[in-house]
Amino acid sequence: MLHKREYFEKLVNDPRDPSHWHALFLDKSIPFSPDAKAAFLYDSSRKTKQFLYPFVRVFARLGIMLLQVFKAIVPNVINAPKMLHRSLYVGMKYFITPEANYLILRHFVLGSEVLRFIKDNVKNIEDIPMHPLKPMDLNAVKDNLFLQHDLNLYNFIINLNKAMESSGTTIQKVEAPDYSAITTDDSFPFAHFRDKWTNCLDLANAIEIFTPVYQFFLTDNDFWRASNSLQLDEVIGLYAATILNCPEKLVALNNKHPMIPLPTTTAAFRLTLHGLSTEVLHALLVQKKLEAQRMA
Repeated sequence: MLHKREYFEKLVNDPRDPSHWHALFLDKSIPFSPDAKAAFLYDSSRKTKQFLYPFVRVFARLGIMLLQVFKAIVPNVINAPKMLHRSLYVGMKYFITPEANYLILRHFVLGSEVLRFIKDNVKNIEDIPMHPLKPMDLNAVKDNLFLQHDLNLYNFIINLNKAMESSGTTIQKVEAPDYSAITTDDSFPFAHFRDKWTNCLDLANAIEIFTPVYQFFLTDNDFWRASNSLQLDEVIGLYAATILNCPEKLVALNNKHPMIPLPTTTAAFRLTLHGLSTEVLHALLVQKKLEAQRMA
């Protein structure tokens, strides 16, 4: 996505008609990978986001409500995660923009690195099982990638807290954190993403469309758990902020605390926030790692 970064860097500002996206790209109020930020903003600036998204959002949420009624009657009649992920793979490969696919695969990699960072910086606990996700091409989606990502979050929190309870320890500020899990050069070797005329669906529209598809192919419990997992940003963010002793950096983590679950109809929007939160938290860790390297 380097060329998208260059696109924004070469933009010339017209004081009488400044670009919303240009302003956000140049803004440094929150940490964010320049390449990922450029991809996110370029994708968000597409006409589909401006003109198609309002309609897609309405119909997608209506679909979620209708499926919720159906699932209330027969909650477990459909349970086809393999079919779900094959459907997601086809949609991503043939209809989603390269920028959106880049951000989606990148999200799984960053999430795995963040969880590993937290584990590495909680002292005196026994080793806990991890299931890192490092997808480098869209074929990885077919291996229950999205569902495994949700399970990873829950299992990590459960296993970590059980281990801390057993050892009588807690998450605390670490004077010299271990950043070995964090990649700083942003050079993830993702495979080339298809870029044909059909690859026109931006990230926000894709998420809205895929959310009721996700709900349809999973049991009611699986979808409810997946929807609530989006609010675990707050938990993971608090863990990392405690280790780094910088709670003020949690300003961009705004999915709200999971002890008060939100309706499933807002899951698609919260999924976009989830992606943003992961990018910001990982960028903060990259920033802290680089600062530590300079001081060493």
